[in-house]
Amino acid sequence: MATTVWHNGKVWINENESSDAIAASDGVIVAHGADALALQADEKIDLNGATLLPGFGDGHAHPVFGGTETLFAPVRGPEKLEQLLEAIKTWADENPDAPWVRGEGYDPSLAPRGEFDAAWLDEIVPDRPVVLRAMDYHTAWVNTKALELAGITPETPQPLDGEILLRPDGTVLGTLREWGAWNMVYKLLPKLDEKQRDKVVRAASDAFSACGVTWAQDAWVEDDTLETWLQGARTGALKFRVNLAWLAEPEGVWRTKLESNIARRDRVAKEAPEWITGNTVKFFADGILEGGTAAVLVDYCDCPSKGIPNWRREELIEAVAEVVKSGFQAHIHAIGDAGIRNALDAFEHARKVHGNLINPVIAHSQLIDPADLPRFKELDVIANFEPLWAQLANEQVVLTVPRLGQERADRQYPMATLLRSGTKISFGSDWPVTSPVPMEGIGVAITRQTDEEFPPEGWVPNERLTLDEALTAYTMGSAVQANESHLWGDLSIGKRADIAVLNSDIHALAPMQVRRAKVVGTWLGGVRVFG
Repeated sequence: MATTVWHNGKVWINENESSDAIAASDGVIVAHGADALALQADEKIDLNGATLLPGFGDGHAHPVFGGTETLFAPVRGPEKLEQLLEAIKTWADENPDAPWVRGEGYDPSLAPRGEFDAAWLDEIVPDRPVVLRAMDYHTAWVNTKALELAGITPETPQPLDGEILLRPDGTVLGTLREWGAWNMVYKLLPKLDEKQRDKVVRAASDAFSACGVTWAQDAWVEDDTLETWLQGARTGALKFRVNLAWLAEPEGVWRTKLESNIARRDRVAKEAPEWITGNTVKFFADGILEGGTAAVLVDYCDCPSKGIPNWRREELIEAVAEVVKSGFQAHIHAIGDAGIRNALDAFEHARKVHGNLINPVIAHSQLIDPADLPRFKELDVIANFEPLWAQLANEQVVLTVPRLGQERADRQYPMATLLRSGTKISFGSDWPVTSPVPMEGIGVAITRQTDEEFPPEGWVPNERLTLDEALTAYTMGSAVQANESHLWGDLSIGKRADIAVLNSDIHALAPMQVRRAKVVGTWLGGVRVFG
């Protein structure tokens, strides 16, 4: 039974406790301070005054998507449309045998209103289908060949939970918004083979371990995703713990999958209990504000539309209640104020019918009507935030603010309001939509500023959190969401030795410097997985 002692540093046990040393043995924390220093250690690690934290818990991410990005065209990163098209053409030319040209993560702000034309892709790849997904993962851009294979024509009915954009002349543009539209193409893609799945899990593990993440909520799992996770656990490629959220689809599809979701939950508990749980069901109550698909109570400013509620309210309420009845946690993506209200209504009904729920979650919690803010605490709903988004970055300035107008735009991400009213909050990254690095999100949560320190006073500065509040949301907040606060989330004696060591004392840094702090070591159950 090996014992490791970390010493001479700033050990952040939780927001109320700290120490200068900590010890772990057999995968759990066994001592703090002088008691830790008195132990006979197999390994001693000098922190040199830097901060040691509990491993971060990412409360909402898509690790398989993140790993998959590494397999295909590098469309994330180009800052101009011409550069993006060149990256696509280069990959297509270098991979002539690939039946599809695929890429994940392009910047939707590179075209006006995020509307991309199939003709632009036809010019560079005329011989094969092309499908690209935007960095928001709610929008796809395809060429004409892909539209033909999917049978999408001007006469195709608009899906309930999506939108096929048309040109002014009524022809199909090539931009598909939300699952109901772009899945017509994505369901045609070849499944990943065993070698690709291994690369995906290793890439995801490398990314999370490098930034101190030791647990993550995979917020979108289907059958092929499950096989990827189980393979990763069997082969040792998986280096963080993960909870899987089974995708629930509207129009009655969810009902046909309820029994199979129970079977999947039991399967992961049997095959990979140390690494994987499958306790959650994921709902998309709406889309995204920058795409105009989030469900809002009042029309968008730039078009007479209230967005796309992916579920009829009555069916969402029924489905959440049935999922809860089966012992699952419900995790609802809800971004617009109408989508969030529908999600709260569903949780309220489920509580009336079933009593206590297992840590219900509203993911993103972006635009909340003031009348609904108290309902989070009243219904004991966890508000999950992706704190990196709480800044006036390009997507906000170019797409979201013009669609919402200034009054609504300034009500986004009310983290401090909810936390200080007694609501439980958790943090996540939504990686690969945005960076998986928790310290970057924490740095935004405490400043509400971009890297360029804009605006100088912070965007909606009354919603800034303290550093300890932000750290807690990314550690214990996520552990509470996972229903595992008895196992991890802080560094109390008896908890798992899931640890992240930084390169500095973050409490001594200026607020704008916090986001630049780097993880130099990560331990999972006392075993070093990074650094």
